[in-house]
Amino acid sequence: MRASSPPDPRSWDATIEQLEQRHRALLRQIAEIGPVLRGTIGTYRTRCGSPRCRCATDRAARHGPYHIWTRKVGGKTITRMLSDQQAMRLQPWTQNMRRLDTLLKKLQELTLRAAQTVPRS
Repeated sequence: MRASSPPDPRSWDATIEQLEQRHRALLRQIAEIGPVLRGTIGTYRTRCGSPRCRCATDRAARHGPYHIWTRKVGGKTITRMLSDQQAMRLQPWTQNMRRLDTLLKKLQELTLRAAQTVPRS
């Protein structure tokens, strides 16, 4: 059996260059993201507990909507009530955070591929 010859170093350089181009493209996407905020903005309606209130029997008559921002801080869940205006302002920021997390994961995977492509000396 003949040992296979090592790949041409120029092909490694080309592959690494392609990965670096994709890396730069991801960094440009990250730079375009606006403010980021960790957590989730939720909206809910609730019953007040009074048996004579319409909310006790009619789901459409429940009180609210109430907006809450929930996040983890030091392993503990923190919840904060928000006004309609705050919820409208902060919701895109939480979406930006999820987008940033996705792009960072792709960046890490890409860098791992690049590291595995670098030949041994």
